[in-house]
Amino acid sequence: MRVEIWSDITCPWCYVAQARFEKALAAFPHREEVEVVHRSFELEPGRAKGDVEPIVKVFMRGKGWTESQALANEKNLTRQSAGEGLPYVMGRDHGGTFDIHRLLHFAKAQGRQHELVKLLYRANFAEETSVFDDERLVALAVEAGLDAGAARAVLADPAAYAADVRADEREAAELGAQGVPFFVLDRKIGVSGAQPAEAFTRALAQAWESRPPLQVVGAGTGAHVCGPDGCPVPH
Repeated sequence: MRVEIWSDITCPWCYVAQARFEKALAAFPHREEVEVVHRSFELEPGRAKGDVEPIVKVFMRGKGWTESQALANEKNLTRQSAGEGLPYVMGRDHGGTFDIHRLLHFAKAQGRQHELVKLLYRANFAEETSVFDDERLVALAVEAGLDAGAARAVLADPAAYAADVRADEREAAELGAQGVPFFVLDRKIGVSGAQPAEAFTRALAQAWESRPPLQVVGAGTGAHVCGPDGCPVPH
């Protein structure tokens, strides 16, 4: 069974939802048969690479909040994260994530995507150092098990994995995702938002139970097979 997760590394609810989903997955009896794939979704597509600012200012400008309202929102997110055992540093930087998504597709090609996602969430929400810096991203890529030179080359080439990011975003639109986090289980069940772990538990069970039974072609036709007694060769 495949679970696809559309998210953005700057999304605090994605950070929380990831922890809740992993809690549900850890208790799922068939967890070893579940493939998790992370998909790209930019909250601010087209934002310039160097356009980085404190998240409080983003909330004040985008939502029309006062500074005290923006800070209250950050405190609420701190509480929500703590409820999942997640550290949360207030006042983090915010910027465009296109390069981060490209790097995640590179990590996927190397079989290290999940490791890098986890590190990026930690770096963005639990540490003081900004992730909107190429050398910081390279260091995280290395920590995830990737080659520093290869990661640096991806970040230096705006075309590297760009088509993969755009394809994910088009697919999200086609599936009806209007925000993130957005989970799709076996292309049968969608879960939108940072739902409780119990909701992910139910969704996993439902998706597993709705899988069609295996249809075996050729059973009983006399076709040659190998079995416990060996592989007989007809005369």
